[in-house]
Amino acid sequence: MILPSIETPADLQALSYDQLKELSQEIREFIISSVTKTGGHLGSNLGVVELTLALHRVFESPKDILLWDTGHQAYVHKLLTGRRYGFKNLRQRGGLSGYPNRSESQHDWIESSHASTALSYAHGLSVALEQRKELVGHGGKRHVVAIVGDGSLTGGMAYEALNNLGHSNQRVVIVLNDNGRSYAPTISKLSASLTALRLNRTYLTLRGRVRHWVPRLPRLGKAAYMGIDGFTSVVREMVTPHTFFENLGVRYVGPIDGHDIEALESALKSAAEWDGPIVVHTLTQKGRGYAPAVGDDLKMHDYKLPSPLNADVAHTRSFLEAFSNSLVELAKADERIVAITAAMAGPTGLLDFQSRFPDRFFDVGIAEQHAVTAAAGMAMGGLKPVVAMYSTFFSRAFDQANLDVGLLNLPVVFVFKSAGITGDDGPSHHGLLDIALCLAIPNMTVFAPSSAEELPVMLESALSMSTPTALRYPKTLPKPFDGRVGSGLDARLIARGDGSLCVLAVGKMAPSALSALTMLGEDAAKVTLYDVRVLPPDPKMIDDALTHERIVTVEDGTRHGGAGTLMVSAVRSRAEELEHPFPTTRILGVPRAYLEQHDPDELLAELGLDPQGLASAFTRLLANQPESPRVLPEAPRPSYF
Repeated sequence: MILPSIETPADLQALSYDQLKELSQEIREFIISSVTKTGGHLGSNLGVVELTLALHRVFESPKDILLWDTGHQAYVHKLLTGRRYGFKNLRQRGGLSGYPNRSESQHDWIESSHASTALSYAHGLSVALEQRKELVGHGGKRHVVAIVGDGSLTGGMAYEALNNLGHSNQRVVIVLNDNGRSYAPTISKLSASLTALRLNRTYLTLRGRVRHWVPRLPRLGKAAYMGIDGFTSVVREMVTPHTFFENLGVRYVGPIDGHDIEALESALKSAAEWDGPIVVHTLTQKGRGYAPAVGDDLKMHDYKLPSPLNADVAHTRSFLEAFSNSLVELAKADERIVAITAAMAGPTGLLDFQSRFPDRFFDVGIAEQHAVTAAAGMAMGGLKPVVAMYSTFFSRAFDQANLDVGLLNLPVVFVFKSAGITGDDGPSHHGLLDIALCLAIPNMTVFAPSSAEELPVMLESALSMSTPTALRYPKTLPKPFDGRVGSGLDARLIARGDGSLCVLAVGKMAPSALSALTMLGEDAAKVTLYDVRVLPPDPKMIDDALTHERIVTVEDGTRHGGAGTLMVSAVRSRAEELEHPFPTTRILGVPRAYLEQHDPDELLAELGLDPQGLASAFTRLLANQPESPRVLPEAPRPSYF
């Protein structure tokens, strides 16, 4: 076994290519064994084994800066930088993050859990190193390397960065991991030979001299130069992608077999000498070495072996399933309904829609901003666009949702999966901001289902509206509730109390609040409970809440500017309008903090948002006791300069 002897990237230097081949197999076996137990991004990491080995043999991390985009392809990088033992608790509290993490290792420079950012980071870091005279070619010996691909070059921010890199001629090595999500030209002996030639310094120097002197030859100079240049262009167009990168001022080489370590090292060493931005295009196979992951997007993205612990909830209808099925049924009856996703058709429940209505399905790649404005255009044209994305990714397209959809008051339906506390993907993936962001947009209506049965009702309501709407649902399975659903924009009364306390619970927190009432004993008769369902809140619910001595709002999003803030504001405005005493109010939600990776139910318990915590909060309110403060530790902020 070679893998146990690898504690730092320096341990790779003495290995032969035969040993590296053996190590590649060991790494794949380790990743398969670990990820199928803990869950994680399987396919993307199995595809970059040889590429990561080559990178760490050519470049000296962390002196040389390696930036991974998308970050979920960095497991091999973690293995080679001394974090093998952390994989047993991958994506769990105290274990490894599923993405690069600055607090884990000095080898992780960014926390690239959202895509298409590494080239912008690279541009900035290259500028900083150049000014410090630490960049290679500018008084120092350090390189900046951005590993992009796996879909990250479908995001517009990446192209903004490419444009700036080319314009400024900033020295950055860009490794394009092409696993079928971006460019995919065919590998051939001719292209391999041409790549080697294009990286050869002697050839480049000679070609420069020829291009300088041939035009100066008497009589035939200009014609000879045009012939040489034309022939070179024809050959390049035959064996490489378009001159897209080079038209931006970024040197392009490739494609290169991303599983041939020797060829990768040769290309990377030469690219490291280039004085300016350069793309090294590598072709890899996503899921390589594990048949269940090859060609299966769901297993490639986030795969975990089924657990017998889940057998008792196998019959539970998930929010995702409810959305997928209801969208298809509604689309059968209305051909104006179209669906848009940003490279997440499977995780957002659109695969069935895609197979049934391929001409009405649009995957725009990792380009949430474009997805939203394209949806606005579709709505202008009379269609009913449904934009399905993770809650956490909505923040990337807030400007478009605000000014391209909201300002024009267009009927675009946003459907946010993984809203609220999500758990194992860590702080970048908790969906804590969607309510606050949506409610900041005038005319936006937010639906929050408390059960899977509510979701089809709400989706139909959203699609019937002529204004922007959003429907948010959690990643977790629905909790047992009362089996009823609401309608339209009305809140739903769950329990009627004696006027002492009114609980306004949003989405998945409504079942938790109902469970909390069962723990109150005789005090349960003092509590009125509403399933809020829709925001802005139902005016009839606000009027009823105003008749209570105390009001508490409960949500699993940020309490700063979120649902509770809006509802308390509505109560205050109504009280002033009616000249009614303003009740004691309290807002329960997620504090202004980045929450670590952990089981979502346990995180909710630590925040006092589980049934036991809510019961305690209700009891304190009924007794006029102050709220118990909860202080969360701040995340470390290391610096590597």
